[in-house]
This record gives sequence, structure tokens and C-alpha cells, in this order.
Amino acid sequence: MKKSKTRFAVLGILSYGPMSGYDIKKFYAQSVAGFWSESYGQIYPILKRLAGEGLATKSVREQEGKPDRHIYTITEKGREELQQWLVEPTGRHIGRHEALLKLMFGKQISVADNIIQIKRFRDRQRNELKEVEELKERFKNEKVDDPNIPFWQLAFSYGEHVNRAYIEWAEEALEALCKMEYKTSSRKKTS
Repeated sequence: MKKSKTRFAVLGILSYGPMSGYDIKKFYAQSVAGFWSESYGQIYPILKRLAGEGLATKSVREQEGKPDRHIYTITEKGREELQQWLVEPTGRHIGRHEALLKLMFGKQISVADNIIQIKRFRDRQRNELKEVEELKERFKNEKVDDPNIPFWQLAFSYGEHVNRAYIEWAEEALEALCKMEYKTSSRKKTS
């Protein structure tokens, strides 16, 4: 049976230390959000399953005036399962890119509307590139002695390369669409 990648993502995060579901979601937002995300609806059932399978333990910390915190810690068995998954070959990445899907059906709307869509895509990638660059710098400066930094920096570098490639593609697409729009408007003027 194929195991959910979410379980390994959560085990990997727990390998950094004990955390609650909230802490795990926060970790996602502050580190891997550019290439991986999980919702609370995915995290909490996985945590419960990991504890049930002996891959993590759960402890409850009482808090005054707040709900109890459920803290999960990876077990040796959980660490072994994580390590086993880490050495398996990576599966093929098949991304879902809404901008490309919309472009495939671009003939159904005006060229000008297609241009707007691609500009939005390009601007979003510029923002994501900026976020990755800021994360890369923050982690490099704040966690100087952390032995994970070289690995995190490689992941951030990937994010930089991918976003730059998307931006470059968007610029090429915009150039082609602008030429199409010019031809279309020129034909209308001569008609």
C-alpha cells in the first residue's frame, strides 16, 4: 500500500523536535511553503495515525486559560521509517499549474485577457521568489549553528531557480501574446 507523503513530511518535521499540530503548520508556513503545504485537516489525522502506529508519541501539556497542547515526538521507529523513505527514489513531479491550464483554453477569451492572466502569474512568481530569497537569508542568519542549514539552503536555491524560470517563461509568453494582440488589432483596423 502506497503511504501518504504527508506522513513523511510530518515525521520529517518532528525529527527537528517535539511539536504540536499548530507548531507543525507554523513550520510549514515559515520554511517549506514554497514547495510543500499541508492543511490542519491533513496534519491532525496524520499525527493521530503516527501515534497509533508507534511512530510518534503524544503528551498533553496543560495551559492555564487555554486548551491543552498536544505535543508529538518522533519515536525511534518513526525515525527509521522516515530514513527508509528518504533513501527511496523520488517520484515524478506532476504539478498542477492553473495558469497553463487556462492558457490551453486561451482562444476562448481575448488575447488581452490572456495577457492579464500571464501578468498576474508573473507577478505572483516574482513575489514567491522574493519570499524564498528572504527565507534563505533569514535561515542563514538566524540559525548559523544549525547543521540543517546546508540542506535548507539547497531547497531554497531550488525555489529561486524555479521561480526565475517561471518569470522568464512568463516574459516570453507575454512577448508572444503582445505580438498576437498587435496582429489582431492590425487586422481589425484594415477591415
